[in-house]
Amino acid sequence: MPFESRIYKTDYHVHTFYSDGNAWPEDYLSRAVESGLSEIGFSDHLALTDEQQDWSIKPSMLNEYIERISKLKETETGVKVRLGLEVDYLPGKEDRIYHALSKLPLDYVIGSVHFMDGGTVDLVGPEYYENKDIDHIFESYFKLIVDAAVSGLFDFIGHTDLIRIYRYYPKGNTEPMYRFLASEINKSGVAIELNTNGMNHPVKDFYPDPRYLHIFREEGVPICVNSDAHYPYRLTQFFDDAYSLVRKAGFTEMITFSGRVAEMKPLP
Repeated sequence: MPFESRIYKTDYHVHTFYSDGNAWPEDYLSRAVESGLSEIGFSDHLALTDEQQDWSIKPSMLNEYIERISKLKETETGVKVRLGLEVDYLPGKEDRIYHALSKLPLDYVIGSVHFMDGGTVDLVGPEYYENKDIDHIFESYFKLIVDAAVSGLFDFIGHTDLIRIYRYYPKGNTEPMYRFLASEINKSGVAIELNTNGMNHPVKDFYPDPRYLHIFREEGVPICVNSDAHYPYRLTQFFDDAYSLVRKAGFTEMITFSGRVAEMKPLP
């Protein structure tokens, strides 16, 4: 069945051997077709830190990555292929990020926050959070997410509350934090994703916290559903549950991207 006639489904957060994924781009395509995707978007990590991160694409490999995905865009007939990057927001390096991205033929850029206070919030382990003021950690992380959104560098924000990964939570009611976050993201004009890969993390939940999805809808923030797949078998993982949550929160549309231009489509 041609992809134009299917119920429209996308998965824009997919990693390959070029960063920390465990397959080549081509290895995902049959799974994409089998799972009924209309679009698959590759978005390997690019972290423009002073030292090379082993989970980030090497600058020397960036052109090869761009060319490989661009070729798939031209030759693949079973699913539309989109070219993206997941780029770390690094305060003070906005100009460097802008110039690195400005001439690339990307369909979208995911803005993510992994680095905070000298560490990566997901890789350092639960000890990062022990004996610390979790309220302050959440507030600091959410501020970085807002700064990433308003930077103008990105099309949507990845795993918006990754800070939940090890199940450390503020003492009080976190709803005002999410209301602030959603309001500021809406002002920036960027979207968010419902990232299903949290189910494979210690938090065993989606990002952002599904309890607060309705807040993003109320604040007018567009959304898409992504798997953050690092293996082909995880492409579209938990999507039925994710779409159910998105509908329950009141969303009726999802955002899609081509050439960094957004278009809204009805939810599957």
